[in-house]
Amino acid sequence: MLKRHLGKYEMFIKVQPKTLIKKYEIEVDIHEPQGISFLDAQASFLSNDLLPTIGTSFSGDKGHVSFKPTIDQQRSCPDCETTLLDGDFTVTYDVNRETPGNIQVVNGYFVHFFAPPKLSGVPKNVVYVIDRSGSMWGRKMVQTKDALLRILNDTSEHDHFNFVLFDHEINPWKESLVKATPENLEEAKRFVETISPRGMTNINDPLLKAVELLNQAHENKTLPERSVSLIVLLTDGEANTGESDPSRIQQNAKNAIDGKFTLFCLGFGYDVDYPFLEKLALENSGIARRIYEDSDADLQMKGFYNEIANPTLINIKMEYPENAIADLTQNDFKHYFDGSEIVVAGRVTDNDLNSFIVDVKADGADKPLTYTENVQLESEDDVSKQQKYIFGHFTERLWAYLTIQQLLDKRLYADPSEKSNLTAQALELSLKFKFVTPLTSMVVTKPEEKDKEEETLIADKLVEGQDRLSNYPPAPGLQSQSYLMPAPTHGYYYNQHIPNYMTHYPYPSNFVDSDPHFVINVEEKNDALCFNIQEEPGVILNLIEDKQLGIAVNGELIGNKKVENVISNETYFGRFGIVHKEMKIRIEVTTEKITVLNHKNKKTFSWQKKGFINKEGFNLLVNKRKNVTFSFGDGATFVILLHEVWKGHPLHRDFLGFYTLDDHTFSEGVHGLLGQFFHGINYEITNVHKTDDPEKPNATMKVKNKLLTVTRGVQRDYRKDLKNGDKIPCWFVHFNGEGLIDGTHTDYIVSDIFSISY
Repeated sequence: MLKRHLGKYEMFIKVQPKTLIKKYEIEVDIHEPQGISFLDAQASFLSNDLLPTIGTSFSGDKGHVSFKPTIDQQRSCPDCETTLLDGDFTVTYDVNRETPGNIQVVNGYFVHFFAPPKLSGVPKNVVYVIDRSGSMWGRKMVQTKDALLRILNDTSEHDHFNFVLFDHEINPWKESLVKATPENLEEAKRFVETISPRGMTNINDPLLKAVELLNQAHENKTLPERSVSLIVLLTDGEANTGESDPSRIQQNAKNAIDGKFTLFCLGFGYDVDYPFLEKLALENSGIARRIYEDSDADLQMKGFYNEIANPTLINIKMEYPENAIADLTQNDFKHYFDGSEIVVAGRVTDNDLNSFIVDVKADGADKPLTYTENVQLESEDDVSKQQKYIFGHFTERLWAYLTIQQLLDKRLYADPSEKSNLTAQALELSLKFKFVTPLTSMVVTKPEEKDKEEETLIADKLVEGQDRLSNYPPAPGLQSQSYLMPAPTHGYYYNQHIPNYMTHYPYPSNFVDSDPHFVINVEEKNDALCFNIQEEPGVILNLIEDKQLGIAVNGELIGNKKVENVISNETYFGRFGIVHKEMKIRIEVTTEKITVLNHKNKKTFSWQKKGFINKEGFNLLVNKRKNVTFSFGDGATFVILLHEVWKGHPLHRDFLGFYTLDDHTFSEGVHGLLGQFFHGINYEITNVHKTDDPEKPNATMKVKNKLLTVTRGVQRDYRKDLKNGDKIPCWFVHFNGEGLIDGTHTDYIVSDIFSISY
């Protein structure tokens, strides 16, 4: 469903053919019963040669857009085989607004579009809660300040506002909200210019302070009686000091706001806990929005402000015929912002209804307002003739779409007992109406070609906060390298240079090191894949398990030291267990010692001196304070590295890294987080494209019949240089390697350091 923002509907069409196409066409037909007031089409890749290829026309209730570039017009230069077509094709339009609303009743369902024009603005009272913690350093803070200055320039004089800055402390600009007089706005701009990043992140206390400021202002009657009170939170990270439990922060905010104010949450960048912000906003009548780290981040923030800059109605209630409708979507709203649109849908249960009367009651800037609409219901024949533009049962599908969205929103903050019921309802509707949602996927079967098997691709719903198929961030700790776009496989080139990521590096077979980064060598492609696993300290993960050979390797995670007012989610491997059932050998490696159990014999080695075992089929060599190497027969060799930190370090502990040097003897059935890749992994990388960081491009990876978005970066192999490591370029797979590893990462959690299936 197209949503109306700032007085227009926008449709974005991704144009990325990746090659010259003999006949490339985009055609858009629009039919709006209210009549079209304007229609435009633009493209981000538009050149002077392409300008004449876009055609727009509209008359009455119909509009048409076409884009038909010839093959020569598509070329990036007269003799080039590359295409200019790479970006967004955008169609924008709006409808005539002779009445505040438009109601359509078709096939037993109705939809009500409500967007009253030309209303006076209701004053707003805004507290901006701004993150100034250390992670906001650099361009983020510069862009945030630029956005705030733009917002102050556009603030109406009848508005009131204040700022609450936060890191591990909170710092309100003023003791109370102030009116947006020219003098106060100039003083506020000077204050914004002084903001500088520092410290940690306390989200709970500044939110409660913002609520306190609004409560005091309302109690002291310093704000207009008819006004809208808003809190806008901007943060780029997670709470790591003060109250840091997300559920408690959400509950504290909900209790404090108590339905009186609206909370909007802006998550800046990729390290933010977006699901936390989304729930925080939805529980308090607001919405969450991600601000992408890009050159236009300040414009994104200003764009969000523009959407909420001019409230014109508050406390809106939509009333429909009693005893004649059922299954109504949300019909009461806290505010209406100019340029937006309220949409309500439902099912008509009275088949004998001749007219459909709607009352919309709301508070305006000066007085209560009531809008009444009376729609005469036409016969089914008349409706079908007039609304041929509607595909199938349009109003029923729109009702289903809105219902699913609202069920999914409620699910975010529902009790566990209610959540399963909401999920079931949303899933049932998604399947019935064939919508791709976070609960469903679209399966696309590619027709068989000669000598090729039928191919199935699965497309999952793009859900904000989890970012399934686009704009994934590099994971924490993932380092970048200089990068040139690779040559695609369709007979044309982005760039004729060999990309840096194809440069040869001495990869080990597979390894895991640091906190913890898994790296998979793909020898056939002279490349590597990598992923992180985020779990709690004490969790034991299976790295290798070969039931046929009777070999298993498991690792236990440790965390950093506990320090007051410091919360760290980093984990590392602090203990490994290696089992060889046939040899009856168990090896335990910790950061203090190496213990070998063979039958009833036990031998312990300290990391502080060299040591070795050399017996038939098994070798062990301890390299003092560096590493220990194990070999089981021919073709199963591992090395474990010891990473030592300064003994008095207030936060970090010693930890271990695990590397496989030779794995060719393992059976085809070998598994585990590393073992499943011993016999290779087949994947394809396509659609490599730049991100806000030119050194970390994103791409689409097809693997195991799935499409994943991956990010180019660099991990480090510490075998030769324990301090700095050697760079290993790799494609990073997000969300604990989901889609790359078999199952999910929790399938690899085991109960014992020597666990092995029998």
